[in-house]
Amino acid sequence: MWTYASLAVIALVCAAADERPVTLENARVRIVFDAASGGLLTLEDRVAQHPHRMSPAPAALWSLRCAGDRVLSPASAGVVTCRPLTGGQHVEIVWSSFEVPEAPHLAVTAQVALDADEPTSHWRISVAGLGDLVLQSVHYPRLTDIAPQESERLAVPVWMGEQSHHARQLVNATAEGGRLSWAYPGLLSLQCLAYCRAGGPGILIMADDTRALRKEFAVFGDGQGALGLETVHIPAGGVGSDRFEPPYAVRVSLFQGDWYTAAEQYRQWAQNQAWVTASRVRRGATPAWVTDTGLWIWNRGRSPGVLEPAAALQQAARVPVSVFWHWWHGCPYDAGFPEYLPPREGAEPFRAAVAAAHEQGLHAIVYMNQRLWGMTTRSWTEEGAARFAVKNPDGSITPEVYNTFMNVPCASMCMGTDFWRAKYAELAAEAVCELGVDGIYMDQACSSLACYDTTHGHPRGGGAWWMEGFERLQADIRQRCNATRPVALAGEGCGEAWLPYLDLMLSLQVSMERYAAPRDWEPIPLFQAVYHDCAVLFGNYASLTRPPYDDLWPAEHAPDTPLALLDAKFGLQFRLEQGRAFVWGQQPTLANFLPEHLSQRNAEMEFVLHLARLRRVARKYLQDGVMLRPPETRTETVTIPISRLSIYAGQHDAVQEYAKTVPRVLASAWQAADRNVAVALVNVSDQPIDVRLRLATPDYPLAAHGAIRRICEDGSVVIGEFDRHTATLAVTLSAADAHVYEFAGRESYSCLSPADVRVGGTLDW
Repeated sequence: MWTYASLAVIALVCAAADERPVTLENARVRIVFDAASGGLLTLEDRVAQHPHRMSPAPAALWSLRCAGDRVLSPASAGVVTCRPLTGGQHVEIVWSSFEVPEAPHLAVTAQVALDADEPTSHWRISVAGLGDLVLQSVHYPRLTDIAPQESERLAVPVWMGEQSHHARQLVNATAEGGRLSWAYPGLLSLQCLAYCRAGGPGILIMADDTRALRKEFAVFGDGQGALGLETVHIPAGGVGSDRFEPPYAVRVSLFQGDWYTAAEQYRQWAQNQAWVTASRVRRGATPAWVTDTGLWIWNRGRSPGVLEPAAALQQAARVPVSVFWHWWHGCPYDAGFPEYLPPREGAEPFRAAVAAAHEQGLHAIVYMNQRLWGMTTRSWTEEGAARFAVKNPDGSITPEVYNTFMNVPCASMCMGTDFWRAKYAELAAEAVCELGVDGIYMDQACSSLACYDTTHGHPRGGGAWWMEGFERLQADIRQRCNATRPVALAGEGCGEAWLPYLDLMLSLQVSMERYAAPRDWEPIPLFQAVYHDCAVLFGNYASLTRPPYDDLWPAEHAPDTPLALLDAKFGLQFRLEQGRAFVWGQQPTLANFLPEHLSQRNAEMEFVLHLARLRRVARKYLQDGVMLRPPETRTETVTIPISRLSIYAGQHDAVQEYAKTVPRVLASAWQAADRNVAVALVNVSDQPIDVRLRLATPDYPLAAHGAIRRICEDGSVVIGEFDRHTATLAVTLSAADAHVYEFAGRESYSCLSPADVRVGGTLDW
């Protein structure tokens, strides 16, 4: 419950106070506020003796953005009071007397509380007396002038997760400074970001919001080398909303470590939230064929080019293969949505092909974008779709153009409307119940937008209504399909708020070099580090060919040789992409596969098939396990050629090529439900390499004593022992090879049946 000082009390405090700084501190952190302005003076890691702010001047803690491009800041206030509460571990700051005619009683109150024994503070804000001001966003807390450090890293949970070594340069590329911001829920899978020195002092900013309310996290510069961090809160309302108070705190936690350290801190909070216990994986609600999938094929077009290669791949892989199917629909991709039906090959041939695939044990999910409607389609006009599209504050629609060959706009449909949800659910149910597919890939699912249309029946702007609408949408689809078969729903990207609603999540950043500019960002498995044991992740752009071409696009851009093989020199990039997916716990995925690749690119195909088989044996770790800190292999790097080519590359567009230095060995560590620990290693290079690891508590919770065994495609072999909660592993990885090593405690190992183990060492217990 918030309290507000009266004007009399404010005047008394201002008259009597000596305006000494107000300090919150414990053994691990020190936070100091300027009493005169309420600004932040100091944010210090006392353990590392590191000041996270480099400027001695007080920093404004907040700003308000209102309609009409109006911005209010603490400097606009005529009166400020800053006082400690509850024994010095809690401070309240009130700004008032803004002299804003539209809001004569405007007051902003911030409260900051510091945990007694942890380096974590909790920041809350309330804006009252808005009057006729239309509040669009509240930026709080704003942590400016973050002190520069060597080897700085910005870790952002953009879906799976990305990290930049150049964030300070990115937000200071111009004289005016720049800004990077990401929306949650949506592009951000977690509600946080972290800034740190590699292995050194860092800041984690996170919201403890259990409702997935709309917000943003941002990094900004001033053009002179400064860097700041902030959280942006989006009100749900409009004219007549006199008060805004986010029903959650922003936590500012100091740490020493890296992105995984930040993920550990976030996980401590996240694993206690309802979306974990309600996740479809934790509830056992995900269709069994999804969790049993050993390898996905991602092909496009009519059934002969999709299902027949899938059958050939399954025969070669000797694991269950499932189909991720684009361009099955009757409309051109990224132009004619949602006119998916009938399929481009006709309903009856399509239905027969799917039935034949089922007889071979193949399952398929088909592409259906869950928010785009082509604005040049007949249905856009005939069904009056514009009324139900996402609207900007001025009532306009933002056209989105993806298809550069056709250059036609699409509009985002509002998830808060019954019309769009019913439209999409009807199409999805027809694909499942009438055509026989096993699931729907809901493109752009793990994203959300602010909508300001007052006729849609949801609050304007922010709030939780987008997620509430998605919950109703997926429930409607499942209810319509249940009488036929349990439907699998997949979404693009990943996000904690979608865990109760999606059966699997597409995570493509393992291949981000194929679509992202070099040097700025690199992928990291942030989402896996927090939620791997309650989600199924799949997806990979890894392909041996040039991108496919939709035959419903203009013929003049079509390639002379569809799916032409890429130069074999890009095989190392292919192994990097597949290796990342393997060590980061995703179901393997192969894009644009043709049966002739088994002979034409035998080495690359043997590599991915080995990963699929090995992963299947180690599923209790690589699919169901909890990700531990990635172990240090201390192996050298290798520079490899990288291909970068968009799906909208025309027939005359050359492959963009650049070089990138990557680790020769990729590594991850996992803990299974039986408490045993495993390490996954992949050598992506063309040369054998020696790897030596040392695992010890607390990072690796090994049993007191046990056996080390190598998990193989056909079982496992004992190679040694470990003792005193510590293990050392020294192995040689062949070129383009992968190994999994399990560290099994004595009790669990003694319970194994003889069929589980091939003896390759001795145990003397």
